[in-house]
Amino acid sequence: MRAGCFSVCKQNTFFHSDNCEEAERSFTDKVYIKMFNRMWSRAAEETNHRSTEEPMDTEVNELLRRRALWLNMLDNRTRHHSILCFPHMRFPATPEKCYDPQDSTLTFVDREDDLDFLCEGFSSRRALMSCGHAVTPTSLTNWCLRLLDEGKTRFVCGQSGCNIEWSYEEVCKMALLTPEEKKLFEKAMASNAARGNDNNKSCPGCTSPVVRTNQSDLRVHCTVCTGNKRRSYDFCWQCLREWKGPAPRSDHCDNDGCTNESLKTLTSCPEITFKSRAKVTGCPSIRACPTCGILLQHDNIMCENVRCPRCKNKFCFVCLKPTCSSCRVAPRQTSIPVWQKK
Repeated sequence: MRAGCFSVCKQNTFFHSDNCEEAERSFTDKVYIKMFNRMWSRAAEETNHRSTEEPMDTEVNELLRRRALWLNMLDNRTRHHSILCFPHMRFPATPEKCYDPQDSTLTFVDREDDLDFLCEGFSSRRALMSCGHAVTPTSLTNWCLRLLDEGKTRFVCGQSGCNIEWSYEEVCKMALLTPEEKKLFEKAMASNAARGNDNNKSCPGCTSPVVRTNQSDLRVHCTVCTGNKRRSYDFCWQCLREWKGPAPRSDHCDNDGCTNESLKTLTSCPEITFKSRAKVTGCPSIRACPTCGILLQHDNIMCENVRCPRCKNKFCFVCLKPTCSSCRVAPRQTSIPVWQKK
């Protein structure tokens, strides 16, 4: 039995620039001291003491929390200030950016920057993200670069307990991304998506990765193109052209030539005769795995019970059931099963 009609994405290689561990820890100690001194001073002012009292418990907890976050970033070799490398891409240090105080589309607040894990005290005013946390454009840019370096394709809030996902349009606006930064972000997102997500494709309009959330609908929405074109942009998952016609659709869009080649193969492939079961006739030589949908072609030599090389599940090539002893030939498949990964 051999597998056909599928491809395996070639993984990209990521590497980190060389850094001395001793220098890392020395830098960490300096950051820690800076954080401690700042919080000590703030705590003293709030309690009307200057130098003889311990910081408040909440301040100590915040200090320890931020230090733990920073050490975790070091352990994963993802410091925001170091140069981290994708193939042909670099993440340079982020220059400080500031919001326009007159921008009426932003909600400004007078409180701490929730993504300033190093207490660097960026000079920009703080503005609220959709999740309710306050950021500056520089801290947000640094956080998103860290997510990209970790191989992520989505942008999720970095505050503990907050799993709100930000749209790419929101990140572009709130991080004040420059055209060069947008290009870098989109390349990194595409590269990360190609590494290990079978359920994504590159948008035909901007080549950024798009994940298909509804497996029964061929129409897919691209947030990057929607932001760039300032109108809703959808494309067909099957023919990879801008969407035409009504939706949702699971068979094809209204673009000329939009057909499912896998379905065409299933309906037109020749029949097979098993040497081990000569009485079985009318069985297609190519089947879609009932679990993951990959197309498999039988070699006409081994028995009818096969194991899918992709999902590793076993099934009978004749009746398409997981197990059988004596069975009837299942009709030709008219749809491709969708792999419901657990």
